[in-house]
Amino acid sequence: MVLKPTGYEDGLTGVFAALADPTRRAILTRLKRGDATVAELAAPFSMSQPAVSKHLKVLEQVGLISRSQRATARLSHLEAEPLRAAVGWLMDYRGYWTESFDRLDDLLDDLQGES
Repeated sequence: MVLKPTGYEDGLTGVFAALADPTRRAILTRLKRGDATVAELAAPFSMSQPAVSKHLKVLEQVGLISRSQRATARLSHLEAEPLRAAVGWLMDYRGYWTESFDRLDDLLDDLQGES
């Protein structure tokens, strides 16, 4: 069953919903190397081309890929811009984790000093 991240109030929610699926993440990883047809994208998976097409539709709906026609082939192209918002959101937590690790380091130093 393919979850379709539509109807979300913001693009970030749709991007994270699309990225939640490992097949879609693998497709995006493949598209980093360049445009590809559905057949090329389906090759490493044990699923049909229509199933891969459903994943592509989800990625297209949230703006992570665009699709174009070249002769008889329909190519998928990575659109990385929506990932910028996801990375920005995650980076907001970098300070939190840095502070948490600093506190843990201080605690460990205190505990080692007591022994």
